[in-house]
This record gives sequence, structure tokens and C-alpha cells, in this order.
Amino acid sequence: MKQLHKQMSSKRDEETIPTSQSSPYSPKALKHPRSLPRSLHYLFREQRLLFILVGILIGSTFFILQPSLSRLGAAESTSLITRSVSSNVVDTYSPSRMSFNYGGGKTGRVPVGIGRRRLRIVVTGGAGFVGSHLVDKLIGRGDEVIVIDNFFTGRKENLVHLFSNPRFELIRHDVVEPILLEVDQIYHLACPASPVHYKYNPTNVMGTLNMLGLAKRVGARFLLTSTSEVYGDPLEHPQKETYWGNVNPIGERSCYDEGKRTAETLAMDYHRGAGVEVRIARIFNTYGPRMCLDDGRVVSNFVAQTIRKQPMTVYGDGKQTRSFQYVSDLVEGLVALMENDHVGPFNLGNPGEFTMLELAEVCFTFASSFFLSHKSEFQFDSVYMPNLHQDLKCSFELRMGSS
Repeated sequence: MKQLHKQMSSKRDEETIPTSQSSPYSPKALKHPRSLPRSLHYLFREQRLLFILVGILIGSTFFILQPSLSRLGAAESTSLITRSVSSNVVDTYSPSRMSFNYGGGKTGRVPVGIGRRRLRIVVTGGAGFVGSHLVDKLIGRGDEVIVIDNFFTGRKENLVHLFSNPRFELIRHDVVEPILLEVDQIYHLACPASPVHYKYNPTNVMGTLNMLGLAKRVGARFLLTSTSEVYGDPLEHPQKETYWGNVNPIGERSCYDEGKRTAETLAMDYHRGAGVEVRIARIFNTYGPRMCLDDGRVVSNFVAQTIRKQPMTVYGDGKQTRSFQYVSDLVEGLVALMENDHVGPFNLGNPGEFTMLELAEVCFTFASSFFLSHKSEFQFDSVYMPNLHQDLKCSFELRMGSS
């Protein structure tokens, strides 16, 4: 029995010992060796949803960061353009070669591909003589213009050709009352300049104060149109902008002169105290289309008397000299001053001068009959328009009348 048991055990051992030459039909031959670790194999087989979520996260992160990278690249190119523009601007406004070209929506030299930003501009007194020509200029270069006028001396006929323009807006309003608007620039021209009108309207002080308040609230640049009358009856010829004048504070015309001086004072106080960007222009005799024939000034008086075939009135001996500028030259100067970095004040006018007799002779060329009526004294105790500072172009190269 023991021998039989040993034989059975030996056979059982032989069956369990693996052989080196396995049969091709053995079940172990069908199992392929694992090429990945057990943990990765588990993830790929059992956690497919997790991998899908990770892929979505990576894709979302890329699409979120891609616009930022694009803006970063654009910023680098923009900085190069900005440096180029800055160099052009510095060159354009260098003291030795100032040049301005504001027609057709251009301001100086603009690099190709960079358009001028459209401005929203208020022109007070825009229905008047000078104001209406300024509005035409600003509309012509592509800006949006809001005209504020109470039609005290302005006329709708001066602006009727702009009523259908979508960039033009007309508001009937007196600037002695505040108004709220969102604008980039303010041209403050609202003020009757004729002796017939300015005694009855406090625009010089209250209107200027309200417009300066508007400029302060909205951060707009403010241009004040002052007058050469701030020099009064000058003792210095020609008058520089630093000349303080020889004034009579109680004369018949003093309300206009003192009102303009007060307006200049307010403008400079707002500039120094509140940081308002201001520009001050002292305007000399101006003539041209749309001027009022009955405003009491010498050019309009001569023209009106010539048209009506009346004797032209010359006060004194007629040898007093005045400077006369065409309205389009003045408009160019106002726009150039607004776009410049200088505060002022600046004299704006024609450096050439005429005597009153020479002006009368010019009117004679358009009249069939001509005769003069001399009066020994002036109507007022101060000369209406003092001589223009001869160094105008040296103090501020606006390239006006003689350009």
C-alpha cells in the first residue's frame, strides 16, 4: 500500500511541474503581457470620463487665454505706432516749423491707417457772424457740433444749410443760464460785440462763468474769444500780449472792455485752480460774409453806407490805423489755437494795417457815388480797435492772413 501511495504522489507531482515547451493550445499562451503599469491600465479602462473632463478643461483654458495673448501682441505693435505718432506730433508742433491742416477731417500729419477721432464740440454764439463760419469749419472736418444761441444777434439763416446734417444740433438757449452737455471742446463766442447790443446782455461774465463750469464738470477744453479792446486806449504801439493796457473803467464802452477782462480772469482762475484746459484769443477787426451791417463798427458802417448810397462817416482826420482780417483767417486761427498746447492770450488778426481813409477808398471802388462826411471827434472816448501787435507770427505761428 505504501508503494502504491508513493507512485500516486509522484504522478501528481509530475502533473504539476511546468514544462518549458508548452502546448500551443495551453490557456496561458492566450494571455498577452501587460505593457503599462497596473494603475495606468486601470485609469484608461475605468476612468474615461475623468480624462474627457480634463481635456475639456485644457481646451477651455486655451480659448480663455488666447484673446489676452492677441491683445498683448497688438499692444506691442500699438506701442510702436504710438511712438511714431508722438514723434510726428513733436515734429509738427516744433517752434521752428508749425503747420496746421484741419480741413477734411485731418489734424496735422496722421500716419496711414490711423483716423482722426470725431469730436463733440459746443459753439456758443454759433449762429452769429464768426460763429457760423466756425461751425462750417468744424462740420467740414467731420466733428459733431452743438450750437447754443439765443438769437440776440445771431440768425438762423446763417445755419439753415446745416439743418439736415446729422452731425449738427441747434439749441436755443441763453448761456447766462447753466446747461448740461457731454462735450470734448467748448468754443465760447457768445457775446454781442457791437455797441448797439452789448450793453443789454451780461454774457461776458455770467455766460463765461457757466461755460467754464461746464468745461470743469465734463473735462472739456475751453476757448474764450476775447477782444483787443482789453488794451483800452493803448499808450504802447504795437501792443504785445503782455501789455496790460490803458483803460477807462467808467467810460461808455467800459462794460464791454471790463467784461472781457473779467472773462479772461475767470478763465485763468479756472485753469490754475481747477485744472481746466483754457485757450484765450484776443480778436481784432474781422470782416466777411454774414457780418451784420448795423453793428456800429467801422467796416460794417462803411459797407452799409455804401450800399445805401449815404456819405461815409470818418471820425477825426481819417489817419487812424486799424488791422482787418478776413473771417476765414480768424476761424483758422481759432481752430489752431484750440488744438495747440498754449494757453495764451494771443492776438489774432492781420499784421497789415489800413488807415480809415484807405478803407473808405476800398469801399469807393464798389460805389457809384462817393463822398465823405468828417466829424471832428470820436463817438467814444476810447479807440475801438488798437493796432495789432506786429510780432504776431513770432509769438504764435498760426499762418493766417499771409499764408
